[in-house]
Amino acid sequence: MRARLTLLVAATSVLLLLAFLVPLSVLVRQVAQDRALGRAGAVIQSIVPLAGAGDMQGLRLTASAQAVPVSVFLPDGTVVGEPSERTPGVRLAGSRNEALTVAVGDGRELVVPVVGAAGTTVIRAFVPPAELTRGVARAQGLLAGLGLVLVLLGLLVADRLARAITAPISQLSDVSHRLASAELDARAEPAGPPELREVAGALNHLATRIQDLLATERERVADLSHRLRTPLTALRLEAESLRDPDESARVAAAADQVARAVTAVIQQTRQATVTKTTVSCDATAVVADRVAFWAVLAEDTGRAVQQDLPSTPLPVAVAADDLAAALDALLGNVFAHTPDGTPFSVTLAAGPSGGADLTVADSGPGLPAEAARRGASGGGSTGLGLDIARRAAASFETSSPGSGGAVIRLHFLAGTG
Repeated sequence: MRARLTLLVAATSVLLLLAFLVPLSVLVRQVAQDRALGRAGAVIQSIVPLAGAGDMQGLRLTASAQAVPVSVFLPDGTVVGEPSERTPGVRLAGSRNEALTVAVGDGRELVVPVVGAAGTTVIRAFVPPAELTRGVARAQGLLAGLGLVLVLLGLLVADRLARAITAPISQLSDVSHRLASAELDARAEPAGPPELREVAGALNHLATRIQDLLATERERVADLSHRLRTPLTALRLEAESLRDPDESARVAAAADQVARAVTAVIQQTRQATVTKTTVSCDATAVVADRVAFWAVLAEDTGRAVQQDLPSTPLPVAVAADDLAAALDALLGNVFAHTPDGTPFSVTLAAGPSGGADLTVADSGPGLPAEAARRGASGGGSTGLGLDIARRAAASFETSSPGSGGAVIRLHFLAGTG
């Protein structure tokens, strides 16, 4: 935009200068010609009285002393002053008794007849091209230099004006990008023309509105999450009343884990900003813990569980809670969408290019076509489980073997050990 504004001003300035300088240059040339012809005419006028009086001696001295070549053609054919032949202009002026200005090549000749007692004397003054254009080149050079200076000044002024317009626009663009990067406290400072100041005010109002809406949404999610504490407390009390100590401990541990997850959701949603930190966990320990948890339910529903985990720690760049939530979502889908007795397997292995590959496979009916969409479910659930797993992993793949069932593979980047 800045370059286009500068180019527009440059083009306009050049056109305006051409409209003034071209006629002015022609006028300078015409003035130089008139000045040269005027000097020649003055010389002739100084000789006319001598020619009319027949003063031959004075005529010879005066004609020879002029800076402009002057030839005096006497009635008897004698030429006084600059030697010259009788040109057509001289003959025409002598026959008509009229003063003439005749173009001879690039020069001009002024011819003035003088009628005397002895006949008609013709005075001819020749103005060479150098006299006709004397000072023209210098004047045109000055005009061109002046035009160039004016164009440069116009470009400088245009650049300053364009910068005054584009600087606020660049600031608005920077604030927009910062808002898109979740810097909700970014604000634009109104500057520039009134239209840009109005846009800056509208952008600031929009940012404030977005910030208020997000804050309201965070509090609403936190409130909804907090409501889960009451049924969780009741569930834990029911678990403590179980007669079997092992069963009571297992249900109480599950209730505690859900309570911790709810607390984490409340704390995360109420954060005004998201702070990016480097997270890591031992995938082997997390996967082993979650498989052990789901194995109890698998035993109750007659499902065979096959797990293949490495014997050494496998660090991945994901938080332990996020990895556990992703695996719980996948295993929860297995229990929710496959009939009792359907076997499943969990495999964790080091990735070929670093990191880890987590694979969950079952022998059920396979994934429905709409399962890849967030919020879509073929089994009456929320449809968020696969999306939770997808967001936790670096890459996400699903497939359905020809023999039936579903295979979901997650890849996690390598973490710090």
